[in-house]
Amino acid sequence: MVETLIWGIVIFVITYLFNYYIVLKRNYKIIKKQSNKKNIEEKKIKNLFGLSILVPKFNLDIKKINIKYTFILISIVNAFIISTVYIIITSIPWNQPFQLLLGFVLLLGMIYALYELLGRYLVKKGWSKNEQ
Repeated sequence: MVETLIWGIVIFVITYLFNYYIVLKRNYKIIKKQSNKKNIEEKKIKNLFGLSILVPKFNLDIKKINIKYTFILISIVNAFIISTVYIIITSIPWNQPFQLLLGFVLLLGMIYALYELLGRYLVKKGWSKNEQ
C-alpha cells in the first residue's frame, strides 16, 4: 500500500508538471504569438482543455479570469484525478477487465465532479459574465 501511495504521488507530480508546462502554458504562449486580435485570442483560449469545459458551462468571462491561476488549478485537478484513479485501481485486487471498467467509471465521475466544483469556485471569485 505504501508503494502504491508513493507511485501515486510521483504520478501526481509528473502529471501536474506535464499538464501545466507542456499542455497549458506552451499552448497559451503559441496562442499569444499567433494572434494579435483580442477576439481571436479569446476564442483560442477557450479551446484549451479545461477552459473548454468551464467557460461555456459556467458562463465565465475570459477577460476577468486570471489565466495563470486558473492553469494552476486545472493542472492540480487533472493531476489529482489521474493519481487518485491510479491509487484506487491498483489497490483493488480485481481482474484487469473489472479494474479497467472501474477506472473508466471513476475517471468520468471525478472529471465531472471536480470540474463542477472548480467551475463553482471560479464563479464565486467573480469571474462570471453575469457579475459586474
